[in-house]
Amino acid sequence: MSDAARLLRLLSLLQTPREWPGSELASRLDVTTRTVRRDIDRLRDLGYPVESSMGVLGGYRLVAGKAMPPLLLDDEEAVAIAVGLRTAARQPVAGIAEASLRALAKLQQVLPPRLARRVSSLTSATAPSAASFGALVDPVQLTVIAGAAHGGERVRFTYVAHSKVTSQRHVEPVQLVALGRRWYLLAFDLDRDDWRIFRLDRVSSAVATGGRFSGRTPPGGDAASYVAQKMYETGPTCRAHVTLRLPVEVARVRLADFAGELVAVDGGSCVWHSVEDTVDYLAFRLMLVGCEFTVHGPVELVEHLRQVGERISRSVG
Repeated sequence: MSDAARLLRLLSLLQTPREWPGSELASRLDVTTRTVRRDIDRLRDLGYPVESSMGVLGGYRLVAGKAMPPLLLDDEEAVAIAVGLRTAARQPVAGIAEASLRALAKLQQVLPPRLARRVSSLTSATAPSAASFGALVDPVQLTVIAGAAHGGERVRFTYVAHSKVTSQRHVEPVQLVALGRRWYLLAFDLDRDDWRIFRLDRVSSAVATGGRFSGRTPPGGDAASYVAQKMYETGPTCRAHVTLRLPVEVARVRLADFAGELVAVDGGSCVWHSVEDTVDYLAFRLMLVGCEFTVHGPVELVEHLRQVGERISRSVG
């Protein structure tokens, strides 16, 4: 290990909020305690506030709450952060999506080529499951739109509607919303002079124009609630009536907050009256329950499951 690499590793260890005995640091770095003391002095010369204490329980630690030089990361930490940010950006976790994308863009700009290649290999080789994420969104498109929404900058992009009609859009992006298994953009469409909701997996060629706009308040004051309401209005919903071959207690655990109304039939089965949702999502939740079941209604759900079953049979036949 070179002197610079060892110094970086030492700083990485000291950034853990604890006191490190010199002997333990020496063991971790595979050097003598004398070398550790010399490296500690070098860190202090660079401006890092390293305190030392004497005695059997003594050791070294970074002083919390003081001004610090720029944060340094070793190879493993840089890769871990980049992969974590890429994963977080694809997760429907409230409040972290836009921040993760902005942070990832900044980190990728300063990664040396060898680390950039490692990050690219790891993220491209790690495929999220369709059950967890639904339609995949290009992270580059997300990054452009998230940055524009944060900075109040107008965006142009190409959009393919559900009808397969392609159009060019000029919008003021207000908020990214993760709903169910998809990402949506709530934006004010300048050409149509009205609010619009765009599925991010149908967006391409997104470019921030540089034109600025003052903050717009989403309809109703809450972007997530507005998008959810519109999705339910545009897609027909229903309640499933199903007999599950599961004890009612097990069914309640597996369905969790989607349980709706469950009534025990006997020790090994129960009747499920679901909460209201779209047919495709009701079918999706039924698949996750992991048991035999009989669907009593509605007819739309029965037909949808039949089509899904036929498609799966063709895929594995």
